Amino acid sequence: MPFDSPPPVEQVIVTAARLPPAAAEAAFSAVHLSERDLATTQRVDEAISRTPGVSLFRRTSSLSANPTTQGISLRAIAPSGAGRTLVTLDGVPLNDPFGGWVIWSQLAPESLSGVDIVRGAGAGPYGAGALTGVIGLKERDAGIAGDVSVGELGSRRASAAAVSTLGRFEVFGAAFYDKSDGYVPVRGDARGAADARTGLEAKSISGRIDMATGLGLLSLRGGFFEEERGAGLVGARANASGNVLSATLVRAPRGQALGWRLQAWRRTSDLFNSSVAVAADRSFTTPANSQDKTPATGWGLNGALRQKIGGVEWELGADARLNDGEERERYGYSGGTYTRDRVAGGKTSVVGAYADGSWTTGPWLVAGGLRLDHWETTDGFRVERNALTGAVLVDRRPADRDGEVVSGRLGVTREIAGDAVVRLAGYTGFRPASLNELYRPFRVGNDVTEANAALEPERLEGLEAGVSRKGAKGLIEATAFWNRIEDPIVNVTLGAGPATFPIGGFIPAGGVLRQRQNAGTIDAVGLEGRADRKVGAVTLSSALSVTDARVDGGSTAPQLTGKRPAQAPIWSATAGLSAELTDRLTLATDLTWEGKRFEDDLNSRVLDPAYRLDARLNWRVRPLVTAYVAGDNLLDANIQTSRTADGVAGYAAPRVVRVGLRLAI
Repeated sequence: MPFDSPPPVEQVIVTAARLPPAAAEAAFSAVHLSERDLATTQRVDEAISRTPGVSLFRRTSSLSANPTTQGISLRAIAPSGAGRTLVTLDGVPLNDPFGGWVIWSQLAPESLSGVDIVRGAGAGPYGAGALTGVIGLKERDAGIAGDVSVGELGSRRASAAAVSTLGRFEVFGAAFYDKSDGYVPVRGDARGAADARTGLEAKSISGRIDMATGLGLLSLRGGFFEEERGAGLVGARANASGNVLSATLVRAPRGQALGWRLQAWRRTSDLFNSSVAVAADRSFTTPANSQDKTPATGWGLNGALRQKIGGVEWELGADARLNDGEERERYGYSGGTYTRDRVAGGKTSVVGAYADGSWTTGPWLVAGGLRLDHWETTDGFRVERNALTGAVLVDRRPADRDGEVVSGRLGVTREIAGDAVVRLAGYTGFRPASLNELYRPFRVGNDVTEANAALEPERLEGLEAGVSRKGAKGLIEATAFWNRIEDPIVNVTLGAGPATFPIGGFIPAGGVLRQRQNAGTIDAVGLEGRADRKVGAVTLSSALSVTDARVDGGSTAPQLTGKRPAQAPIWSATAGLSAELTDRLTLATDLTWEGKRFEDDLNSRVLDPAYRLDARLNWRVRPLVTAYVAGDNLLDANIQTSRTADGVAGYAAPRVVRVGLRLAI
């Protein structure tokens, strides 16, 4: 008896595996960046940071920032090297499993189709880490994009991403390479022989296969990245590398049919980071420590069910994230060698479940969600040895800790006359300490910051009210908000050198000792707004963020009460202009301005207000090919990014002019 022939396979056009945006998202403060917004920048974090209220830890982007300072936060409440914002790529967290920061070299703008920035604590499907919001990156699911450029400071860049359909499969691939000789952060008479360039070499590659199955759309993805960079001081360098694997199975809801998502992922990372002590006259450096390896692994699962019946949409889900890592370090340099070894690390985990939903009726939208999360910090250790004799000097095994956190959100919007929308929202969220904050001390120049294995999770509560109006020729919106962070993790100053401390050891002259601590509360009130207007062939855009954040150090750190969090400006603003000069020639400019910041928790090191003008002139050579010339920091402004205890300032990159070609299909 002959076998039955297999049934015909339905030809299905597939896209990247993700559930469609939930109706509930419209009740909260969100900004969308399109593929066009991303196309004018070299780095994803540069594009995101043009949104007022989005704070990189320092004013430098990932073109020159140390990997450990590439954290990102929203609303300038309290920027942090670990970051207080959850960053995802189609649902997979990009935050480093050891430090919480995001190594932006793992993705190029050309590989993305858009970015959704949701401001305010994440409850609902977001969970732990989304303390000040969520940045959701969407990987390209159609077309081809490529870019090659060369420029000043020895910059060379090449990036390409493409999607192709091969029978039942849709295949995505992306590759990225970026190299720069860098610049010397310290300028003028303060510069010495100790100061060096912040050179960079970064590369990444990723691929994805999507396939329609009887159960839904299956997506398998893998990626690898590595970056090598100088830290601006002789003998100080950093190398970060990692890879990620993920599998996602999605069935989008259709009509009243149930939709769902099931996702698993695994991420590994490693970090080499060497630090030096700087002579008082900056004439030389001395090795201070060598963080030789920081192997870490993060893995997770998440799943969700979603259905829409009439005006009601609901989602039930659960997720788990686990991190395991350690740092291996040599320090105590003396007599031409390191005299001590340190190994420290542990495990963290968060497991949670949530219910989220919305109800739409007439001009009203009511949305809300509730989460329950269980967090754990386990198997912590810190062992220090005499490198010459092998004798154990320190052996600390902090007790395991755990707890539960309930968080939620509620938002209401109403459409009013003239296409305007008003909304109110409230939310809570939390962020557990990273392995880096719990166990890894670090050094920058002569400043030393100690870890703290007793850190509790940060918690945030907030309220906001907003109004927006979108028409054919433009958009205008404004949001007022209040946020409070309980038990914020901040670097608290314990004393200044030259002195020897029970923790941290000897601190040289010109340096200070700090420790990560849960210090009281941070209250922030603010206003953020933006407006876009199209006038003929010209599009004008502007945005403003005003955030007054203040610390109440309580009994733990009373010296911080009334101070502003480090690296948190009150004022930031942007203004942009894009114009179609001819059918083939376009001009785009972006001006950003920011008020003063403080380098330290005591507000004693002031970073002056700063502005930056970027411009780009595009010439369409062919329908799909554009030649361009771009200027970053076109007016060569002095943008202060750091300041030492003895007053030496570090600066962002000077003017850099680039020329390049871009392909877009």
